[in-house]
Amino acid sequence: MDPLSPEILSLLFTVALVAGFIDTVAGGGGLLTLPVLLLTQMPPVAALATNKLQGSFGTLTAALSMLRRRLVRPEEVRGLFVASLVGASLGTLLVQFTDPGLLEVLIPLVLVLISGYFLFVPGAGREETRPRLSRRQYAIRVVPLIGFYDGFLGPGTGSFFAFSKVYFRGRNLIGATAMAKVLNFASNIASLLVFVAGGKVVWSFGAVMILGQIAGALIGSHTVVRHGARIIRPLVVLMCLLMAVSYLWQRLG
Repeated sequence: MDPLSPEILSLLFTVALVAGFIDTVAGGGGLLTLPVLLLTQMPPVAALATNKLQGSFGTLTAALSMLRRRLVRPEEVRGLFVASLVGASLGTLLVQFTDPGLLEVLIPLVLVLISGYFLFVPGAGREETRPRLSRRQYAIRVVPLIGFYDGFLGPGTGSFFAFSKVYFRGRNLIGATAMAKVLNFASNIASLLVFVAGGKVVWSFGAVMILGQIAGALIGSHTVVRHGARIIRPLVVLMCLLMAVSYLWQRLG
């Protein structure tokens, strides 16, 4: 089948729309988009690069929506934005020379722990709590690490950012999700620039998926504001568990 056939382009658009919604509400949209890109027979690094292209527009749309609705303030994220940029740039540089399978042993365990935290601690993220780390410690120790993971592998980054903000900084789940969109955009754009410089992006596929991502992110942003933690929490648990199963399946398959 022609990779640019209407059927393939329609599939890419639809998957990107659903992924944009899921990424905005809970994270984990890459669980859908990356396998679809790989099914088009493009090389794995090109699939990662194209996934970053379309994902960057989804997180940008969601981040702008969260900022416009004042769920996150610009002065609150400036330093964290830079930390995420730096971490993602390093991760993206490294992934082009390293087997990403090295991380696939640890990531499922982390995803299960995150889902278990939100599942068995029902009050987590309901209200603001006392931070476990200062803003400076969080910016130095946590944000670059998650950014690095996003540049190196990617799927689940939004969930990691949201969880880290709830656990380490005591934010409520809505505020943490809004912050995650801004930080995820930083890590996405840093990775994308490195991939573009390396000539890895497949622009024809990415352009179609960008349209889907923007539409999905707009719907997801409205859903976060309207329904809040009531929909975020179960989706975070579900997506973390699905991603963990996906990683294990790939590892054991």
